[in-house]
Amino acid sequence: MKISKSSLISTLALFAAFAFTSQIASAQRPPVPRGSQKATISQTLGTTEVSVTYSRPAILGRKVFGDWPTAVAGEATLDNQNERPKDAALVPWGHVWRTGANEATLFTVNDDVLVNGQPLAAGKYSLHTIPAKEGEWTIIFNKDDGQWGSFAYDAKKDALRIKAKPETLSWSTELLTFDIDADVPAKLGDATSKGTVALRWEKTRVPFTVEVKDVVGSTITRLKAYVAAAKPEDPGPRINAGNYAKANKQTDQANAWFEEALKLNDAMIATKETFQNLQRKATILLNLNRGADSLAAAERAVVVGKADPTIKATDIAALEKRIADIKAGKN
Repeated sequence: MKISKSSLISTLALFAAFAFTSQIASAQRPPVPRGSQKATISQTLGTTEVSVTYSRPAILGRKVFGDWPTAVAGEATLDNQNERPKDAALVPWGHVWRTGANEATLFTVNDDVLVNGQPLAAGKYSLHTIPAKEGEWTIIFNKDDGQWGSFAYDAKKDALRIKAKPETLSWSTELLTFDIDADVPAKLGDATSKGTVALRWEKTRVPFTVEVKDVVGSTITRLKAYVAAAKPEDPGPRINAGNYAKANKQTDQANAWFEEALKLNDAMIATKETFQNLQRKATILLNLNRGADSLAAAERAVVVGKADPTIKATDIAALEKRIADIKAGKN
């Protein structure tokens, strides 16, 4: 097949253009060290993971927040530092800011939460802000989570906007920093479901709260996955899950897990009675409010345990005391 000279030139030009475009695209974010390096901070609230991924610009003697010499109408971003007037602030008041450098800051939460009391669905969001010269800042959670800066920011894709009151610090933070602090639990052993996310730069701190909407519900969902991933013959995970559900008044779900655990445990007993599986059966039955059956299993465990030289006398004595307490109404 003959190819004309003009067609060959056109084809080569097309390949050259493609190669050139590919080089430009691949050169946009090369895997080399860069200024304003990336950081991620995360915190567990209940069983919910909250994280912020951002780049950390430094002050380096520059003015951070302030007015620009020439006012620009509207809230449109002025992130393009190449267009920044000489000696103007890095972050102008009243305009959308990527809340960092390079890519827009990323806020991720794997359960539905309340942000400053407002609902935000589980997901990934680009986090933009509109700094205010006076009064409250605007914090924006935008559904377009793959943005470079705020150049492509589209308010129509906002999932949530909240207001946050800035604070003035007595000391300065050189590198932009995000903190996530969990609230102190009510008592030892408790888990907290609420925390505070705050950005700090220069002498400004802007906090907002994040609270898990349904700690029990999200935990039950994860426990279902935990049970599903467990060995099918192992009653232990069902007991663990049932204990949490019972403690949090999820009675139907707790009983379902305890019944599954009882069935698996009975299969073990059918193969061979041991002190351990009989004691476990007694515990499961007690959780199912089957007191008489629980006592019978516990008493049988004592008999089997005394006949097994590998069982510690202290373990048998502890179970006997537990039986006596239950009979005395000290359950």
